[in-house]
Amino acid sequence: MREPLAIAVAQPRCVPYDVAVNAVTHAAAVRSAVARVVVFPELSLTGYELDAPAITVDDPRLTPIVEACAKAGTLALVGAPVHGKAGRVHIAMLAVEGTGATVAYHKVWLSTTESDRFAPGGAPAVLDVDGWRLGLAICKDTHIPQHASDTAALGIDAYVAATLMFAEETALQNRRACRIATDHRVWVALASFAGSTGGGYAQAAGCSGIWTSDGVVVAQAGPETGATARTTLI
Repeated sequence: MREPLAIAVAQPRCVPYDVAVNAVTHAAAVRSAVARVVVFPELSLTGYELDAPAITVDDPRLTPIVEACAKAGTLALVGAPVHGKAGRVHIAMLAVEGTGATVAYHKVWLSTTESDRFAPGGAPAVLDVDGWRLGLAICKDTHIPQHASDTAALGIDAYVAATLMFAEETALQNRRACRIATDHRVWVALASFAGSTGGGYAQAAGCSGIWTSDGVVVAQAGPETGATARTTLI
């Protein structure tokens, strides 16, 4: 029988383009979250700077996160641009553990602006953590019912998303999370930027949250930078 899973959604302060500084901030969030899984926003390591250089999973700037995960026994889901096949670049979610980092997912649904640089991912993805199946999503993916449906069809316990939402979209974010939860009877965890995100965006919504499969929000951060929300999936 699987154990309950402690999960947190974090919205750390972001310095545009500065992976090294942001990695230190991510590591601090991992240490303070006291969770098996910590989810970070879209492009959290670079900020929402679409021209930021792609990083690799063996980038030494990730070391503070790897070390924090090793000490805390945490899996951190962080956002960054990465190289793919045939010279393509993707908006990605990296899975960082105490043993290092891997690319867990490429964003499937891109905005028009993102499509100018990035290639879409080819398929939904699921990450197995201690017997819990986590379906992965990045921002616009959560707008598209087909994405949730295709991901849920793989057999998931939770839909975990890295997002970027603005203050006027907080209610929309909550409705979308509730819909995904109740449509597919899964937990939903959304990590959104707070404060400045890069890309000329001065104020993101924050309000990262976690919803039960009944669509009830059980943990939610405020709009402030640096906040974290945490609960335990049972």
